[in-house]
Amino acid sequence: MSKTNYSIGTKNESELHRSLKFQYSGPDGVTEKLVDGYVCDGQTSEGEIIEVQTGSFGPLKDKIKYLTESGKVRIIHPIVVQKYIELLDKDGKFIHRRKSPKKGDVWELFKALIYAPELPLLPGLTVELALVDIVEKRIDDGTGSWRRKGVRIAGRSVHALRESLVLHKPKDYYQFIPFKKKEPFTVKDLAVAAGISVSVAQKTVYTLSKMGLIKQVGKQGNAIIYKKKAGR
Repeated sequence: MSKTNYSIGTKNESELHRSLKFQYSGPDGVTEKLVDGYVCDGQTSEGEIIEVQTGSFGPLKDKIKYLTESGKVRIIHPIVVQKYIELLDKDGKFIHRRKSPKKGDVWELFKALIYAPELPLLPGLTVELALVDIVEKRIDDGTGSWRRKGVRIAGRSVHALRESLVLHKPKDYYQFIPFKKKEPFTVKDLAVAAGISVSVAQKTVYTLSKMGLIKQVGKQGNAIIYKKKAGR
C-alpha cells in the first residue's frame, strides 16, 4: 500500500492545536511522532496515536485508515462552546475583552465528518469531541481583512476544557438520533427535535446514512423518511 507523509507542520500550527496535542498525548507521551511514514500529532504512553483535527475530516481518510490497521487511533475534534475575543492595539496593549455571541455544540461534528462519513466504521478508531472555551487574540494594526476593518487574528488558545464526548464505536452515534427504533422521521423532524438548523440536520442524516445507522423507508411529499437500523 502506498502512503504519503502527512503533517500540518509545527510552523503554521495554532496555539489551540498545539495545546490539545500536548494535553491528549499526556505527560509521558510524545508529540510529532513518526509512525510508518506518517507524522502524527502525538502518541500516548500506551501507544494510542493522537490526531487533533480542527477542520474537515476529509484530509485524514487515507492516513487514519492506514494507521488503524496497526493500532489504536484517537481523533480529537475541538468544538468551541464559548469564544472570548481580546483586542490589542498595534503595540500589543490590551484594549478590551468580550464574549462572542456564537456558540458551538456537539452537532458541529457533522460539519467535519460529512467529508469522511465512513471513517467511524474503522476498527480501532475513537473520535473525541473536546468542548472548549477559547480566547481569540486580535490586533488592531491595519493588516487584517477589510471585513474586520484591518484587525487581524493573532491566535487562538484554550481557555478551558469543559467536557468531552467520546465515540468509540459506530453504535455510539445512535445518540444523535433522538427517535425510537421504528419511529419515522425526516430531516426537518431531526432539526426540530435536536434544536439544530436544517443544514446541520441534512449533514447529520447524510453521515449517519453512510455509516449504516439509518435507512430510507419512504417519502412524505418531497421529504425523505428515515428510520433507525438495527444496532451494529
